[in-house]
Amino acid sequence: MAISLQSVFKERKFPFLFALTFLLISFTILLFYNSSSFSFSSPSHSLLVSTDLHVTTSQPPPPPPQPRHSPSRSANAAAVVSSKPNDAAVSLPEPASKTTAAAAGDVDLNMSLNISWGNCKLGALAVDYIPCLDNWEAIKKLQSRRRMEHRERHCPDPSPRCLVPLPIGYKVPVRWPKSRDMIWYSNVPHPKLVEYKKEQNWVRKSGDYFVFPGGGTQFKNGVHSYIDFIHKTLPAITWGKNIRVILDVGCGVASFGGYLLDKDVITMSFAPKDEHEAQIQFALERGIPAILSVIGTQKLTFPDNAYDLIHCARCRVHWDGDGGKPLLELNRILRPGGYFIWSATPVYLDNERDSKIWKSMVALTTAICWKVVAKTVDSTGIGLVIYQKPSSYSCYKQRKEKLPPLCEQKTKQNVSWYEPLSYCISHLPVDSTGNLLRWSTPWPQRLSSKPPSLPSEPDAEDIFNEDTKHWAALVSEVYLDGLAINLARIRNVMDMNAGYGGFAAALIEQPLWVMNVVPIDAQDTLSIIFERGMIGVYHDWCESFNTYPRTYDLLHSSFLFKNLKDRCDIIDVAVEIDRILRPGGFLLARRVSGVRVNDNRKGNMSSYQAGPAEVLDYTDSE
Repeated sequence: MAISLQSVFKERKFPFLFALTFLLISFTILLFYNSSSFSFSSPSHSLLVSTDLHVTTSQPPPPPPQPRHSPSRSANAAAVVSSKPNDAAVSLPEPASKTTAAAAGDVDLNMSLNISWGNCKLGALAVDYIPCLDNWEAIKKLQSRRRMEHRERHCPDPSPRCLVPLPIGYKVPVRWPKSRDMIWYSNVPHPKLVEYKKEQNWVRKSGDYFVFPGGGTQFKNGVHSYIDFIHKTLPAITWGKNIRVILDVGCGVASFGGYLLDKDVITMSFAPKDEHEAQIQFALERGIPAILSVIGTQKLTFPDNAYDLIHCARCRVHWDGDGGKPLLELNRILRPGGYFIWSATPVYLDNERDSKIWKSMVALTTAICWKVVAKTVDSTGIGLVIYQKPSSYSCYKQRKEKLPPLCEQKTKQNVSWYEPLSYCISHLPVDSTGNLLRWSTPWPQRLSSKPPSLPSEPDAEDIFNEDTKHWAALVSEVYLDGLAINLARIRNVMDMNAGYGGFAAALIEQPLWVMNVVPIDAQDTLSIIFERGMIGVYHDWCESFNTYPRTYDLLHSSFLFKNLKDRCDIIDVAVEIDRILRPGGFLLARRVSGVRVNDNRKGNMSSYQAGPAEVLDYTDSE
């Protein structure tokens, strides 16, 4: 049973962020002075940091009373945080033994700095604070909101250094797979959708829980029936084989993606932070892949030709708006031969408004050579149309009017980070010899087969294969067996510097999912990750991530921080890590170092973890 927050306050523990900050600082200092180039035979360290860390203070002052409306950020190391700055120096405790110190690679964990922290001063909004999406001062200055500019990223400068508090009554999330159908109300206390969508079975409140019946605006017979209806409409769509990676635009509470997991399909569900209160937060709390995003004025943070299928069920996007740029953006990220499923009233209603939209869509999809491969209405009166993107240039060349034009060839990497939408048709992908790429190898073979966009260098395939073997061995022999991570509590995982996606690939049989992040200043490997049948995004770790607080159970960082040292303040990165980790979550940091490595039973890995979980532990009896 969960221990109450009142009892946590009495224990007077300090937040995980203190511990994480100093671990990262000490880790980074060693990294700056001792890092060497990476090779698969190089000695390496892993540093396992848990939010269960206990932090002591030097000459601590009497803690001030904690306001009831503003509980502290960390549930497993809960603290009394004053709204006034606290000048106490904070340091980690001495290692328990010489053995423990050696296991941590002799890292000095007793560094002390004078840093003051307080809760984010945003009132009731603080518990869901997302810095780059909740920058109200910047949003107020926008000249227009016509194209959803106010739902896009507007990052504050400098980055805020405040703790995001927990909702009152926060509990350890319900474990997967039960979480797909029920979550704690107190963890996401936003009942607006219950009332707003009460006739559509999105979500209901039942006692201490939100429950998700699997309904939706277009899912009148439930999401299972809707998924089967799609396959019956177009049998060429074979879930978990030729359709592995899906984008669900305007996903609601992500039931579509949640239930496709049973069919070996991984869905990137996305929606903006808008008046449909906390829909993405519901999805993430359920343990379903999701991210906050909007099709507004900028490109989505995905590579070209990424998704096997894109889905929109009444997603409220004006595809024909702004000259058709939103639909052209979908064309950019849809694989050649991939499908777009549109289930909306213009498809099956014949009133003046819907008919006008349908005619506009016919003109636009014809202009970009999308072919209608199915159009139908089910027994409830809900209809859908399925388009297919061309896999060759023949249709483009035969167009009488070359509008929209073909885009110019790319000259730089990661072009979809803060890049405006384009009025042009993206080029079809080619292999290293210039030949057009065909449909990917079916799942699951595509996970380990040679990615089509792998560079043409002679040793590129060998490097890729070695990377796959390296991560498979490391995860199997060390991460899953040699570190104190309870996999039963791990559902939402992020690889902060994903490379080829080897870490995620090695975890593919585990009951979890991985958000692969390719930093914008790293080698652009995101296309390869999608070609392997996994999901991911571009991101700049000098800014906050597009997710709610308390989102991820485990953050994995392999050789990330050394690349940030010249661009970011490591404290700001630590604040962001603290914001998005769930209470009780882990940061697993890995680096190459010239310092002595403890030769433990598995060879080249060492780790540090302090303190058992003491707060908010409960048996899975719900």
